Amino acid sequence: MPEMQSSLSLGSPRFSDARLVNLASKQGPLAAWQDAITRGAAHAAAGVTGEFAVGLRDPHGRTFMAVDRFSIHSLCYRVVNGQMRFAVRADDLADAATEIDPQAIFDYLYFHVIPSPRTIYKGIYRLPAAHYALFEDGELTVAPYWLPTFEEQHNPSFDALRDEFRQLLKDSVAAQLDGSKPACFLSGGTDSSTVAGMVALASGKVAASYSIGFDAQGYDEMEYARLAAGHFKTEHHEYYVTPDDLVRSIADVAASFDQPFGNSSALPSYYCAKMALDDGVTKILAGDGGDELFGGNSRYAKQKMFDWYEHVPGLIQKELLEPLLATRAAGAFALTRKAGSYVEQARVPMPDRLQMYNLITRLGVAEVLTPQLLAQVDIRAPLQLQQQVWHGVQGCSHLNKGLAFDWRFTLAE
Repeated sequence: MPEMQSSLSLGSPRFSDARLVNLASKQGPLAAWQDAITRGAAHAAAGVTGEFAVGLRDPHGRTFMAVDRFSIHSLCYRVVNGQMRFAVRADDLADAATEIDPQAIFDYLYFHVIPSPRTIYKGIYRLPAAHYALFEDGELTVAPYWLPTFEEQHNPSFDALRDEFRQLLKDSVAAQLDGSKPACFLSGGTDSSTVAGMVALASGKVAASYSIGFDAQGYDEMEYARLAAGHFKTEHHEYYVTPDDLVRSIADVAASFDQPFGNSSALPSYYCAKMALDDGVTKILAGDGGDELFGGNSRYAKQKMFDWYEHVPGLIQKELLEPLLATRAAGAFALTRKAGSYVEQARVPMPDRLQMYNLITRLGVAEVLTPQLLAQVDIRAPLQLQQQVWHGVQGCSHLNKGLAFDWRFTLAE
């Protein structure tokens, strides 16, 4: 296959110039990768930090691929006539004979994204976050090279953690600045506002901030963005997205993705980035992922409340609470109705509980999809994938298991 020209940083000086290539010679960082792979494919990938995607094919026909722990850079692949082909985008590997995968359609309706390793195309796969692939002598191995581990502290010092946290944020933001005009998205929420403050602190310059508004009551948060911009003294820019903007640009935004992706922020983000580019910005930072990195989402507190039910003696659960709260009489009163809803959800183990209100399953798959499509899909597959990820992290609290779960499904996918 032709050489891929996209240069990707690996976050390690030793491998910082590596690219996606069809390896023809052993020189520079690529030789370091190949030597490391010879010692062990998983070890080679685990020894690199930061964001990266690497695909190498050596003169003997062996192919190695790996992506970083959050799949910031993606890598797709397929095997054709005994040869491994890989590319950044799934649609780059598709041809006129490639079929759409019915299971991927169901997965998309379930997740609003198609989780790896599947893609929208039959026979084309995406390497999951923190995974490597090795294709050798016609055999393909795909496996994780890293799983999250948590060292849970008891009675930690708040002051020490606060100082460490602030320093990590500052260092992380500083590492992302590329020397051009420092800039950030700014919604006015906790995460983007924190980044806005850190950009100025890390760069020593006035940060440029960019915000998108909506002329619709209850949806416009521009006042919060203005408060943050004033507090951190940013060079602030605003743009109000109109319905005409969305109609005009939706085809371009959709075409930028290699497969279906149901993120409602895609179009507003496009206009925010376009406004920054027109202003001379070459790299813009955002606050996405803060909740999933630091446990800030309210759903973590909600799940902790459900976990309390595990401490109720089993006899009381099965012989008293569950039969009583399932009665018609209990449903007639607001308090007992809420208690019944609590028990109904608390009884379901994680991560299954997270999907109790999944739209397609609540509506009923038979009400949404045709019998012909349903005959071609496994409606249990999405939940089985989630269970595999959930149980892959051991020896930590439910909160940290929830974070690791979201690192895969909310951040990486």
